[in-house]
Amino acid sequence: MKIGAQLYSVREFTQNIQDFENTIKRIAAMGYDNVQVSGIGPIAVQDVADICSAFSIEIAITHTPLDRIINDTAQVIADHATMGAKYIGVGALPWGTGNKKEGYVNFVRDIAKASQAIKDAGYQFMYHNHDFEFTKFDGKTGMEYLMDSLPTAGFTLDTYWVQVGGGDPAFWIEKYAGRVDVIHIKDLVIVDGQQRMAEIYEGNLNWDAIFAAAKKAGVKYAMIEQDDCYGKDPFECLQLSLENTRSRGGF
Repeated sequence: MKIGAQLYSVREFTQNIQDFENTIKRIAAMGYDNVQVSGIGPIAVQDVADICSAFSIEIAITHTPLDRIINDTAQVIADHATMGAKYIGVGALPWGTGNKKEGYVNFVRDIAKASQAIKDAGYQFMYHNHDFEFTKFDGKTGMEYLMDSLPTAGFTLDTYWVQVGGGDPAFWIEKYAGRVDVIHIKDLVIVDGQQRMAEIYEGNLNWDAIFAAAKKAGVKYAMIEQDDCYGKDPFECLQLSLENTRSRGGF
């Protein structure tokens, strides 16, 4: 299992080509060797690929806008071929639709053709969860509905959001072994009665169990992500998470 950096964590520093290059240089200097491309500015795909290659950074996965995956599937696949990325990810179903079962039904209907085309081309469509997918409809969580209804899809299981949704990240990783090639890892702390994201091993998640489950399930990439650093330097957050993961997680 490779430990990577989810570039959404440093999205404010990837909005033009020069900042993107500087960010990749810093990511590489920390000791990362792979990333998820997400939240970057309007930078040409070839430039993204060339910059990452120049610093020996593998692009493992992206977050790609849902409408592009559905309506421009062939070009999305071609872009991923350029970047050398096998996994074509989406961040969520259309925002605000996850509180009703029909939101999941409509999403499955809309994405199924593209997901199959991606698989046929030798790539993998990946769905990333938040907490709302753990709402139950007719005794089944939205997450289970997606898993059951999209056999061609993989899932970028986000350990933080699974926990917020009331689930056990280790259980869900093992439950869907073989379909969770990529996971997102960030910790969870409580500050003044409110949940917050934190660096790995700096909060309350059971990382020993999570990493053991990930290894058992054959997870290929664990992407460190911290959407919000609450005023701290996000590069420092990525650095601390990587150091803690390698020293305490046994990598």
